[in-house]
Amino acid sequence: MTTLATTTLATTTPVTTTLAMTSIIVTTRDGATRTLSATPGVSVMEVIRDGGVDELLALCGGCLSCATCHVVVDPAQAASLPPITDEEDALLDGLDTRTPTSRLSCQIPFDETLANLHVTTAPDG
Repeated sequence: MTTLATTTLATTTPVTTTLAMTSIIVTTRDGATRTLSATPGVSVMEVIRDGGVDELLALCGGCLSCATCHVVVDPAQAASLPPITDEEDALLDGLDTRTPTSRLSCQIPFDETLANLHVTTAPDG
């Protein structure tokens, strides 16, 4: 007598997760305003860099070591951002161009609550 093993294979249906696209508004140093598509889960720095705003250098790539992704957040929206860390605050303190709503864009995680966030690329300095 021969016994055959029976295996039942479960079939799965691929699940597609759609991340809602939204946007941020960036004012460049020359005063031009650009609306950039943004996907939740990346930093504001990545949205700006990937959106082709070349004046935001972001030399360290978001490692919190250079402050070349300095932006000024619209004062009406600044309170909606996560609190500034001691490390970010220390880097911003070294800038002559710091304002009360200055932030390092690499330290702002983008999500749906920040839809239409308006930032201005900070002057060199």
